[in-house]
Amino acid sequence: MSALSEHTLQHSYSAGSAGPAGSAEVTVQDPGQLIPVVRSTALVRCNPLTKIAVALILMVGALLSIDLVSAGIVLAFTLVSLPVTGLDLLAALKRLWFLPVGALLAAWGTAILAEKTGAVVIDVGPILMTTGSLDAAAAIFVRALALAIPLIVLASTIDPRDLSDALIQHLRLPEVVVVSVLAASRLLGLLVTEWQTLSMARRARGVAGGSLVRRTSSLFGGIFVLLVQSIRRGTTLAMAMEGRAFGRPGRTWRRRSTFAGRDLVAIVASLGVCVAAIVSAHLLGTWNPIIGG
Repeated sequence: MSALSEHTLQHSYSAGSAGPAGSAEVTVQDPGQLIPVVRSTALVRCNPLTKIAVALILMVGALLSIDLVSAGIVLAFTLVSLPVTGLDLLAALKRLWFLPVGALLAAWGTAILAEKTGAVVIDVGPILMTTGSLDAAAAIFVRALALAIPLIVLASTIDPRDLSDALIQHLRLPEVVVVSVLAASRLLGLLVTEWQTLSMARRARGVAGGSLVRRTSSLFGGIFVLLVQSIRRGTTLAMAMEGRAFGRPGRTWRRRSTFAGRDLVAIVASLGVCVAAIVSAHLLGTWNPIIGG
């Protein structure tokens, strides 16, 4: 069995021997993560399914209505909770710059196209903005951030290996499919590296470059080489999975995916924020549901 197959499959399974009763607390240290995790916290150690549930609950709190209050409460809770995520906040600021930019673009379009109600604030040529359109733009800006940040932040704290364990053990998804997708996702970075190495090698040999026809031929040649390598690697991985009895009954687990008290606390806290956001929007009269308004 190749070292690649061992590295891909050794994360959570053991054929023929029972695993420990509880799963070890593991800090995510995947260099491929959008935001690296620098320390282990209670939230990082939560079950991946809990993190997904928390993100969905918070998104519901901001999604049901287009108003500044409900989205603002969800966004404020998310920002206040950032220190307990264990993420590198400096790296987050550097790598998530596109979120406020995208939200500003959405807000700008809303301010231009929204219904013009209230007093006129800006009237320059074709650009007309009123207090009503600016309020809608502000709500869209905050809502976009409230929808995106919880999902990206919580997804950055999920170890793909822990997620595959949870999907198989709790949701009973086919382990062959789940582990195959996990292996494919882990090998994407290797595929990019191989393509860069292959491109430099072909240029060094004088195969790449030149006319458009020659560059096109070189491109298809490189794709064919990558296809052959992927098939060989897939065959090796399939043999390794078969040797470890994936998909057959009676297999045991090296690591158990479990739930703890911190998972319940995270779910209850997210539900409380969602309810507070909806109730506050109703009490302040800003509730603007997207369905059946």
